[in-house]
Amino acid sequence: MRCPYCGGLDTQVKDSRPSDDSSAIRRRRICPDCGGRFTTFERVQLRELVVVKRSGRKVPFDRDKLQRSVEVALRKRPVEPERIERLVSGITRRLESGGEAEVSSEAIGEAVMEGLKGLDDVAYVRFASVYKNFREARDFEELLGHLAAGAAQSALPAVPEEAPAPPNEAPPARRPRTRA
Repeated sequence: MRCPYCGGLDTQVKDSRPSDDSSAIRRRRICPDCGGRFTTFERVQLRELVVVKRSGRKVPFDRDKLQRSVEVALRKRPVEPERIERLVSGITRRLESGGEAEVSSEAIGEAVMEGLKGLDDVAYVRFASVYKNFREARDFEELLGHLAAGAAQSALPAVPEEAPAPPNEAPPARRPRTRA
């Protein structure tokens, strides 16, 4: 590993340990030439991904760019760094195991939006405003309307409750449970 300070090629590993979510190995290194210390991460890469941009241009997938985009959306939000790392690792793993060597930038953007929606609503709106290229306040209103409608849907009970029996009527008879 090349030293980022002096460019020396013979750096030494002083400490290795798994990252918090065990998706990478964190290595503390030291350069014997200049004494500089730095950290590297080793991750599993299932395949080389190529991102197909909206213009049709193809660029190599950059996990760090994905991480920076998520971190910008989550700037000054109360979200632990471990959760951000899990989100980025999950998106990367899903893209790599998708079976295709080329992935569209739209697919990546949708995956990030889906992840942010479950993580932090403000970050979701921030990312969506850039990703969907909002031009006016109405765009924000529409997104917030969809977000509020989704929250209202998830707040409804999953199984409707039985209506209470009208007065002076016997409650409906219950069937005994049978084991399968």
